[in-house]
Amino acid sequence: QVQLVESGGGLVQAGDSLTLSCVASGRTVGSTGWFRQVPGQEREFVAAISSILISTHYSNSVKGRFTVSRDDAKNTVYLQMESLKSEDTAVYYCAHSTYGSIRTTEDDYDSWGRGTQVTVSS
Repeated sequence: QVQLVESGGGLVQAGDSLTLSCVASGRTVGSTGWFRQVPGQEREFVAAISSILISTHYSNSVKGRFTVSRDDAKNTVYLQMESLKSEDTAVYYCAHSTYGSIRTTEDDYDSWGRGTQVTVSS
């Protein structure tokens, strides 16, 4: 089992940038994804980074604005968010999958962090 702790959320204005971190402990081999959820809505995929060839994948809503990266020496995955919009407001979760390749479906992830709130004011 992998334990995940997110940090870096906060209140920012539209157009600002914010970087989230996800620190993992335990057996961390595998890929990492970022999801977000607004109250009353389903959790949606945001971005993922694989452990194979270090490939990345983004949802259409964040492509070109968000960048996911990993520092294996620190067991940390980052989500750099730029040009934030009010519709990016959500609780952001990182998740770990034992699959080494990119996964975009919640069911493919077996460990989840508790989330960090990102609020973007317009």
